Amino acid sequence: MNQVVSFVDEQEVVRLTQELVRIDSVYRPEQPGANEERVALFVADYLRKMGMQVYYEEVVPGRPNVIAFYDSGRPGKTLLFEAHTDVVTEGDRDAWSYDPFGATISGGRIYGRGSCDTKGNLAAAICAVKAIQRSKQEFTGKILLCIPCDEEGMMIGIKDFIRRGWANNVDAAIICEPEENQLCITQKGAMRAILRTYGKMAHGAMPLTGINPNTRMARAIVALEELERKEMARLGQHPMLGWPSITPTILQAPVKGDPQINVVPDQCMTTLDIRTVPGQEHEVLHREMSAILEALGREDDKFKATLEVIEERPWTLTGMEEEVVQAVANSYREITKKEPVYNGVPGATDGTFLHKAGIPILTTGAGDRHIPHHADEYVDIDQLVESTQLFALSALTFLAQPVRA
Repeated sequence: MNQVVSFVDEQEVVRLTQELVRIDSVYRPEQPGANEERVALFVADYLRKMGMQVYYEEVVPGRPNVIAFYDSGRPGKTLLFEAHTDVVTEGDRDAWSYDPFGATISGGRIYGRGSCDTKGNLAAAICAVKAIQRSKQEFTGKILLCIPCDEEGMMIGIKDFIRRGWANNVDAAIICEPEENQLCITQKGAMRAILRTYGKMAHGAMPLTGINPNTRMARAIVALEELERKEMARLGQHPMLGWPSITPTILQAPVKGDPQINVVPDQCMTTLDIRTVPGQEHEVLHREMSAILEALGREDDKFKATLEVIEERPWTLTGMEEEVVQAVANSYREITKKEPVYNGVPGATDGTFLHKAGIPILTTGAGDRHIPHHADEYVDIDQLVESTQLFALSALTFLAQPVRA
C-alpha cells in the first residue's frame, strides 16, 4: 500500500499548482466574469481527462462547484477530499515582490495568490488520485473530490453541495487547507453579527437636540469587550485553538448618506466577528449579548439597538479514535518517520458544515498556516509534495479499513 507514495510526480504537482494559481479566481461582484468559473472549468476538464466521473453544478451564476468520483468498483466506504477554488483579493499589487497570479518559483517555493490557500492543496488532492491510478493499487469504495466555490465568503458552495445530497453517503472527509501537514482535529466556530445603534440627526454644535448613536455604540462595544474577557477567564486558552474572541471589525456612521463632521448621524453600525471554542454555545452567547443591550437600554431610555446574527458556524471537534484520524496519522508516520503534530484550525473552513452534517473531518495540507491572505503568499514545494503523498496513502489506508457494521 505504501508503494503509492513512489507514484507521486513532483513536477506534476508543481505544474498543476502553477496552472491553478495563474487563473485569477478572486470573486469581485462588481466585475462581470470575476469569479471561480474559469478555474472550475479548467479543473472539471482536467478531471475528465483523468477518467473521473465529473459533475459541474452552478451554485449561483458564474460560481460553480466541481464534484468528481474515483470509484474502485468494489463496495466500501467513501472518503471525501475538499479544496475550494476561490481565493481572496491580492490587494495592493505594489506590496508584492512577485506577480500575484504569476506562480513564480523561487527558492523552492511557488509564489502567488492561492498557492498556499488552497490551490496548492487542491493540486495535491488531484495528483494524489493520479498517483493511486498509476499505482494500480486495489482498494474498496470511492474517493470523492468536492471542489466548491466561495469558501472565503459565506461558504455557499459547500452548503449547496450538502443541500443537493452529495454528502449523504460520505464516511469521512479530509479538508485540504494550509496547516503545515499538521493534523487538525478541531476548529473554531464563528458567529457573524451586525450591531446597530439608533439615534436622531442633529447639528454638531447642538448635539443635545438629537440622539448620538456613536456614544451609545461605544458603550455597547466596551460592554462586549467585558463579555469577551469573562469568556476568556471562564474557558482559559484552548490548547489547540487559543482564546475565544468578540471582535468589532467594520464601524460605520452614518450607515446611509454622506458623513459630515458637524452632523450627528442617525445610525451607527458595527460588524462583529465572534470566534468560539469548545465550551461555548452560540445560542447562550447570543442571549448574553442581547442581555447586555437590554441592560444598556435600562440605563439610558434613549438607547436603542438591534443585534442581527447573519451567519453561524459551530466549532468542531473530531475524536482521535476516528478512523480518518488514525488513517492520516499512520500514513504520516509511514511517510515522514515522525510522530504527527495534532493541532486546531484557528478559523472556520468548509469542513464546519460537513461536520454539522455528521461527517468526521480532519484538516491538513501544505502551507505555512500564517501565510494565507498575505502579500507574497507562497507554498514550499517539498511540503506540497509531502501533502500529495499523505493524501494518497491516507486514502488507501482509510478505504482498506472494513465498513463499520
